[in-house]
Amino acid sequence: MTRELDVEELRRGLIAKGVRLVAIDGCGGSGKSVLATQLVDGWPDAVVIEVDDFYRPTSERQVRPATHGANVDLGRLVAQVLGPASRGRGGRYQRYDWDADGLSEWHNVDIGSVLIVEGVYSSSEALRHFYDFVIWVDCPYEVRLARGVQRDGEAMRGVWVEQWMPAEARYVDDERPQDHADLVVDGGVDELWAVERGRSGA
Repeated sequence: MTRELDVEELRRGLIAKGVRLVAIDGCGGSGKSVLATQLVDGWPDAVVIEVDDFYRPTSERQVRPATHGANVDLGRLVAQVLGPASRGRGGRYQRYDWDADGLSEWHNVDIGSVLIVEGVYSSSEALRHFYDFVIWVDCPYEVRLARGVQRDGEAMRGVWVEQWMPAEARYVDDERPQDHADLVVDGGVDELWAVERGRSGA
């Protein structure tokens, strides 16, 4: 999806800025995971933290959440990862296992690691102040849906169309996370393009 040169330039720029906490946000299927994987490649201090690891088990989940992102335990992400990292401490979090529908093994986050937090809602208003740099990956609805169904199977189309995508649309409408990003990238084309943007109000 991305041109290697663009990612290398981005990585060098972030290292030069001395960033320690980076968010890669965007709706499902936009290309966040691909960008995160390529960004940490060749960056020994960097690790990817996936917001999907903080999804709530079915027993705690709302079928039609009253608020966007309610089925992601952002409080646990703050308590176990972002909070400690912002104070220069290591973290420790428990991964949500999608197959078993429950919390699984624990993962340690070493002191001094550069954290690339990747996933929908990663730069939501409640978390935004933790980050040194925020990236928003933009992508058309049709492309995201096609990628989602390709990844998860046709049986999951209804979940994408009826639950996940409407919730993400509310998130974009309510919080306008792309307007607060330092960098907006187009994940809807085969080759990544990027436009530098200052944070809103900066």
